[in-house]
Amino acid sequence: MKTNTLKNIIATLLIGTATIGYSTFASAATDEAKATYKAAKESAAADYKVAREKCNALAGNPKDVCVAEAESMQKHTKAEAEANYKNTMSARTDARKAMANADYDVAKTKCNSKTGNEKDVCIKEAKAALVAAKADATADKKVVAARVDAREDKVDANYKVAIEKCEALAGASKDTCVATAKKQFGK
Repeated sequence: MKTNTLKNIIATLLIGTATIGYSTFASAATDEAKATYKAAKESAAADYKVAREKCNALAGNPKDVCVAEAESMQKHTKAEAEANYKNTMSARTDARKAMANADYDVAKTKCNSKTGNEKDVCIKEAKAALVAAKADATADKKVVAARVDAREDKVDANYKVAIEKCEALAGASKDTCVATAKKQFGK
């Protein structure tokens, strides 16, 4: 019998170690998690305002790039905060995709300073980087899910071995062996 709890815990641990920058392992949306999430969103907004103000001294494409970078930074911070708050594999994947979109917007803005074929190539490179980042996020999600399933299969197989070993016993010894196996493997 596969439990969702075990699956969620393992998925969270694997994502946490596989994904750099994602290190929150809270299992529920506690008051502290809500406060942290709210503070991160407020910090992102404040940082954006400061970065955006610095852009006012610029003009033309450098100003556009500056604004795009400020917006990207805000989107990165908000996406990461939301992923940490929700603490699910899907939220982390969505956050990585949102960050990829933000990076794409910056890259497109940088391409606007170019002309002709150079601009076309720049935009194609930016699009390729976006597609690659989104594909990596989706692939990582699938890899983690596969590892969780494999881990559950291993636990089930080891549980069956332990129960089979208990079959050689009788009476109270067998009951104790079975209870120990169930406790050890969460059954």
